[in-house]
Amino acid sequence: MAIRILSGDITEQHVDVIVNAANSALLGGGGVDGAIHRAGGPAILAECQDLRRSHYGKGLPTGQAVATTAGRLDARWVIHTVGPVYSKEEDRSALLASCYRESLALADRLGADSIAFPAVSAGVYGWPAESAADIAVATVRETATSVEDIRFVLFNDDVLAAFQRAAR
Repeated sequence: MAIRILSGDITEQHVDVIVNAANSALLGGGGVDGAIHRAGGPAILAECQDLRRSHYGKGLPTGQAVATTAGRLDARWVIHTVGPVYSKEEDRSALLASCYRESLALADRLGADSIAFPAVSAGVYGWPAESAADIAVATVRETATSVEDIRFVLFNDDVLAAFQRAAR
C-alpha cells in the first residue's frame, strides 16, 4: 500500500474511487461535496436521491459510507461519507476514523485498487487540520485493505502541510 499526500483538485484524480466528504442529506452542498456533484454531473445526484428514498430516508449516518456512480468524473465510483462536526465538548475522533475505515472497506468490496480522500471534516465542519490529518493518516495506516494506491488530495495549503506532517 502506498499513501501519497497531494495538492490539488480531488475531482481531477484518475482513480477507481473518489471519496466525498458529504453531508447526511447526500444531496450536494458546498466545499468538496459541491465540487464532486458539479464535476460528476446529475447521475451522482440521481443515485443519491434513490439512496435517500430506498435506504437512508433520514440521511446517511455520521461515520458511515455509501457508493454511487462517479458520473463524469474520471473514477469508477464516488464513496460518500459523513464526517462529524468538530466539538470541544465531545470527543468525536472515533466517528472521524470510521469515515476512513468504512470508505476503505467499501472500496475493498467494490474491488478498487486506488482511492482519493479529501480531508473529511476539516472544512466547514471545523475539525482542526492537525488533528484531522493525524486521525486520517493513522486510521488508513492501521486499516487492512487491498487498495494499493491511497491518496489524500488537499486543496488548502494549511491542510496539505498538516497531512504532510502526519505522514512523516
